Amino acid sequence: MMTYLAVAVFAYLLGSVPFGLVLTKLAGLGDIRAIGSGNIGATNVLRTGNKGLAAATLLLDGAKGTAAVLLVGHFVHHGVFVAGLAAFLGHLFPVWLGFKGGKGVATGLGVFFALSWPLGALCCLIWLLTAVSFRYSSLSALVAYAVAPVLAWLLTGAWPTALLALIIALLVYAKHKANIGRLLSGTEPRIGKKKAA
Repeated sequence: MMTYLAVAVFAYLLGSVPFGLVLTKLAGLGDIRAIGSGNIGATNVLRTGNKGLAAATLLLDGAKGTAAVLLVGHFVHHGVFVAGLAAFLGHLFPVWLGFKGGKGVATGLGVFFALSWPLGALCCLIWLLTAVSFRYSSLSALVAYAVAPVLAWLLTGAWPTALLALIIALLVYAKHKANIGRLLSGTEPRIGKKKAA
């Protein structure tokens, strides 16, 4: 039990690093929480007009999910699911930001890559195809995560992986509640556009 607790704390702290906030501040762009949607993720970083920072945020947010699972898996094989969930929760609810974090899209995909690279790759491909077709980051995430639990089961045949994918997907949907409302009303901003006032 103490081992799993240590795994959870380590992965949570790793997942809680707010790369979007750190990078934009280092770049002299101010507090990303005061820009656009106020989110600390890559989509909102893109609203600063700096595509490089947005790409770096995307990669680093994904990498912390991957790193948490792989590092823990190297020492505590059965702790990978705890690590994946804890890292994801760290991004959603970082202690450093008053438990107000991002929506977890990139971090969740990073966790998927570490658990099963085909799962991560397919979810990323679905996100990309949806984004190119409709230009909505939120819709792309919702579509990718809607199929993630099914893909997890089909690709791995392991119920713990499918269950973790389901939990992460439900949390992603919960964090996108406002986006879903805007998508339905036709007021959701497209990728690269500023959030409507």
